[in-house]
Amino acid sequence: QVQLVESGGGLVQAGGSLRLSCAVSGDTFRRYAMGWFRQAPGKEREVVAAINWSGEDTYYTASVKGRFTISRDNAQNTVYLQMNSLKPEDTAVYYCAARSGRAVLVTPKRYDYWGQGTQVTVSS
Repeated sequence: QVQLVESGGGLVQAGGSLRLSCAVSGDTFRRYAMGWFRQAPGKEREVVAAINWSGEDTYYTASVKGRFTISRDNAQNTVYLQMNSLKPEDTAVYYCAARSGRAVLVTPKRYDYWGQGTQVTVSS
């Protein structure tokens, strides 16, 4: 089993930055692909970014390309999402997720473990 705990959310003005962290504990972290997802009120959960277990492959949804960066530090058992140039449209609950295997996948149902979520609110 794997436990995930997100942190770093909060209220920020448009154009600002936040860095989300996902602390991983429990079973070995080494082979898990990781993803960041978000869900806004009235909308389905969608992928934001994903990274494979080695960190060599990444994926970003079109709306965040050039603004967000996903990274991981296996020595610290932590996955990060650096969010720059934030927009009101980025407002959502952000979730960290993990799946067994190395492949970068973008469908929520393919992920096995989820954090509790952290709220990101971007004011205009």
